[in-house]
Amino acid sequence: MIKGRTAIRTLALGTAMLALFAFIEPGAAPVFAASEIKAVVNKTAITSGDIAKRAAFMRLRRQKGDIGKLAKEEMVDEVLKRQEIARLGMSVSTTDVDKSFERFAASNKLSPAQMTSILDQAGVGADHFKAYLAVQMSWPRLVNSRYGASNKLSTQDIVTRLLENKQKPVTTEYFLKQVIFVIPESKRSAITGKRKSEAEASRSKFPGCDGAMQFARDYHDVSIRNLGRVMAPELPTDWKPLIEKASGGTTGTRVTERGVEYLAICNQREVSDDAAAEVVFRAEDIGKADNAEDPNSKKFLDELRSKAQIVYR
Repeated sequence: MIKGRTAIRTLALGTAMLALFAFIEPGAAPVFAASEIKAVVNKTAITSGDIAKRAAFMRLRRQKGDIGKLAKEEMVDEVLKRQEIARLGMSVSTTDVDKSFERFAASNKLSPAQMTSILDQAGVGADHFKAYLAVQMSWPRLVNSRYGASNKLSTQDIVTRLLENKQKPVTTEYFLKQVIFVIPESKRSAITGKRKSEAEASRSKFPGCDGAMQFARDYHDVSIRNLGRVMAPELPTDWKPLIEKASGGTTGTRVTERGVEYLAICNQREVSDDAAAEVVFRAEDIGKADNAEDPNSKKFLDELRSKAQIVYR
């Protein structure tokens, strides 16, 4: 979903984690005792097994301090984030997570299977790592959606930057609609392939944005969402390549937590107005941020914690 001023940063785990991989001996995977519930966050249980895996992961990241306590609190934070991501329907897809996992492995000259083996040996496990990736990839879009407007550049800031750049930057402006072939969670494994085929076949029949609602009524369980105006720097990384390669007015499909989706490009044009300048300048600023934690992320998480029911055992 594209909402607000989304800017997804590239996940960077650092070289310290991989540097430790070389010291993991084959067959050295920790043996965990039977899991016990150690915390409950809004009725979601966190087990001793979850915490042990996160502690192992934190050791790979060379985390300092009381690892057991820090791991428990990090898991509480992650559950809160995951719950809010699910509530707002803003999770990246399983496919996106798998691709990110593959890229991470390839960047370290490993195959996905080798990466999985290393994580297993370290006591982390690929599933735990992928769950971490999913939250890391999804959470920034919530923060930017929630606080994007508060980060708006002032008129004076824009004027100053324009004077420095001598001319207004040019970017592409899109008007988008989202087409969703809905898949109920209970039927996900059974009908995803069929729904993907239906969605792919429907693209050539899409009549354009003006006829989108009637188009949806001709199919079973298809919804249309109007995403409005989105500028190129605001495009989430999971949709950007599909939009850039779009043909016939629609993008390729993606499997998400909602179903099978594609975007319809109602209109696109090159713009160089003040609004475009602000978006470009903000994107540049984010790129220079050097991965410092967004203060709005902490603010949002603190708010979720204050409203949550958290029980430690």
